[in-house]
Amino acid sequence: MISYQTSQNMLSLLPIGALRSERLFISSALGRVLAEDIIADEDYPTHPMSAMDGYAVIHADFAEYKALSILGDNPAGADEVDVVESGICIKTFTGSLMPLGSDTLIPIENVSVQEGQILIEKSVPYGFAVRPIAESYRKGETLISRGSTIGFAEVGVLAGINRVMVRVCQRPRVSVIATGSEILEVGEVARHAGQIRSSNSYTLEALVSQLGGEPVQMGIVGDNENAIMERFEEALHSSDIVVSTGGVSVGDYDFVKHIVPALGAEVIFKGVNIKPGQHVMVAQRGSKFIISLPGFAYSSTVTFILYVAPLMARMMGCTNPYEPIEATLKVPFGKRSNKSEFTACNLSFEDGRYWVDFEGKKTGSSAILTNLLGNAALMICGEDDGDLDSGTLVRVIKL
Repeated sequence: MISYQTSQNMLSLLPIGALRSERLFISSALGRVLAEDIIADEDYPTHPMSAMDGYAVIHADFAEYKALSILGDNPAGADEVDVVESGICIKTFTGSLMPLGSDTLIPIENVSVQEGQILIEKSVPYGFAVRPIAESYRKGETLISRGSTIGFAEVGVLAGINRVMVRVCQRPRVSVIATGSEILEVGEVARHAGQIRSSNSYTLEALVSQLGGEPVQMGIVGDNENAIMERFEEALHSSDIVVSTGGVSVGDYDFVKHIVPALGAEVIFKGVNIKPGQHVMVAQRGSKFIISLPGFAYSSTVTFILYVAPLMARMMGCTNPYEPIEATLKVPFGKRSNKSEFTACNLSFEDGRYWVDFEGKKTGSSAILTNLLGNAALMICGEDDGDLDSGTLVRVIKL
């Protein structure tokens, strides 16, 4: 078996081709990844604007006049605005262009109005409540970088610069196949105790969606070589990545490890010195990828995060959200093998740092998916690591 680090290096070197993109209306682009830089084509605002309701004045008049004559109103959106001269003011509202000649806005709360004049009761500094030219951004400034995920703020900024459509990365299509004659579909009645529910299909479908991909649910296929081969071929035609669970170990009915090469796919690696998921297999056929994961629920979820997530991120031109962070062990940890281990843990944030403990986490097989409930994370121990004392800095994959 190859080391975990070697497997990750090999995965990162796989050719994925040119980044594919499409244009969407901004109202449909939420959660998508930008395939272009968004650059301002003008200053904003292009003219000084009022930041609140008040009176546009010349600041130097505060030293000369106790009262200023009101020339008129300046509502937001007005296309003609009078000019402010010494000794006069114009009532100006939030979002209005500042009248020519004015340099300061005195709030309504700071004045009293008598017989067409304002009496200044509380002065303000020069330039108060005036939005200067280019306060928000300047022409040529990169507002949103390529590779950013579009959230509510990005949608608002795009609308603000009058972008009706935006170029985003195409979502990779990821087919999910569960293999095994013992697998039952959700809602199906069990006929005997040896049957188990198809949680993998739904867990991995949810992960694909959460990562911004387009899941293709291919369902369950029993331990029949011809049926499995047909399902894989169908999936390869309809998706960019085929993810399967089960059939990659050393059992008599583990057919997937033989079928993938028979489909004409090049096996990049099979078998990694990790726990869980040592029998993971990564293969490529043309521009399509096959990633075959173990069948146990915890194991398939962990290996998806380790091997499918980074490949999807590369296809979308964005950063893998599961890059490790640093945390501190609250309690000692006993390593169980000479493999790279990915252990379910609790992650908390206290006193400016992340902390790890294992309270409530069960030890046992690689089937305990409930260990990933709550504020769960995966603590990473390398092949050469031994037992760890409390206070040790560790790497953690935040889920």
